[in-house]
Amino acid sequence: MSKYLYGIDFGTSNSALSIFDEHTQEIVDTISIPSILYFPKNQEEETCTVGANAIEQYIADGMDGRFMKSIKRVLPRSSFIDTRIGSNKYTATDLVSFIIGTLKKMADERIGQIGERAIIGRPVFFDDDDATKDVLAQQRLKNAAIKAGLKEVAFQFEPIGAAFAYEKTISHKENVLVADLGGGTTDFTFIELDPKRIGSKDRRKDILATGGIYIGGDSFDSAFMWERGTPYFGRGVQYESSPGKMLDLPLSFFTNICSWEKMNFFNGQKIKNDINRYFYLSRNNPKFENLLTLIEHNLGYTVFRAIEQTKIELSSLPQSTFAYRNLGIEINEQISLPQYNQLIQKDLLKINAYLDTFLVQHQINPSQIDSVFLTGGTSLVQGIQDLFKTKFPNTKLNSGDNFISVAKGLAYSGYLFDK
Repeated sequence: MSKYLYGIDFGTSNSALSIFDEHTQEIVDTISIPSILYFPKNQEEETCTVGANAIEQYIADGMDGRFMKSIKRVLPRSSFIDTRIGSNKYTATDLVSFIIGTLKKMADERIGQIGERAIIGRPVFFDDDDATKDVLAQQRLKNAAIKAGLKEVAFQFEPIGAAFAYEKTISHKENVLVADLGGGTTDFTFIELDPKRIGSKDRRKDILATGGIYIGGDSFDSAFMWERGTPYFGRGVQYESSPGKMLDLPLSFFTNICSWEKMNFFNGQKIKNDINRYFYLSRNNPKFENLLTLIEHNLGYTVFRAIEQTKIELSSLPQSTFAYRNLGIEINEQISLPQYNQLIQKDLLKINAYLDTFLVQHQINPSQIDSVFLTGGTSLVQGIQDLFKTKFPNTKLNSGDNFISVAKGLAYSGYLFDK
């Protein structure tokens, strides 16, 4: 019977699993699902729906219940102990295990046996350069994999996984700069790839440098929400703090709707009472009323889905429409590609500055780079494409399966079990 190895890319937005047959040395299949969980409300027995099914069920239930995305972001946070859903508490390990467990079950059904070994991808840094958080995040991820039913687990940097997938497509040796741009992080690896080395048991000497920064597609969406979304929910509206004295509404209301994981800021009764009081003091301003509707009806996901759709369209079109209509909230705004690039300019500059530092620290001259391999969904953003074309004008840019190349490359990393 063939021996199977799983390559698992647990991502901020999407997760993928590649099945590698170690007997034939081929990828059998790759499975991909959104990294999303949904816990229906008022269930007698707590149930969790995962992936695309979670999205469908959440919308079918009128967006009532607990909907969770970007779960990868909580892995390095020591302040996140658990979250209560219904009568149960769930740790970060519990939440991640639902996603890995779903992928594993699908893969096990595909091969007709129980898979026990996996190479799991991880960013170069889970939360910038913080060793303590890094150790915590990897341990939680390992615990989640074990809880999901895996017995042997090894870790590989995600951009190295992408590099090994790219290596399958080349015909001669190359020094490659791999940029893996996901929802939560941007990671770099400078690596020597050679099709003659495919299947070698130890590739450590081929890995010349690694690094990363905690910026990704979610950062772009947050910037967009702040600049173009929050004005529709009351940013800039004033309230009467005392007779005749008008002040802007607290910015904390709006910073906390700019990223998914901060939405629980509004769960407490005190903050809900404060918002209702400010609504009254704003003379029932209709834009601030949109914020109450957003919170009361749990509409955050659908707003961010509209933002993401705008981002996707601007990856191939010169302009798009940020359109959203739900329960009295109406947004219909034209966004050009230059306008979008300006919205994400701060994050683009941070990525560019980090890449400069990475090259200098590791003494990498651009002339040494034979090719640049871009992967991850965020690599499709036009501003990212322009950044790399400008920085490496004389170097060929390549890309592969942006959402599954990392998982495939991880599945080629079985040598890690031979240490």
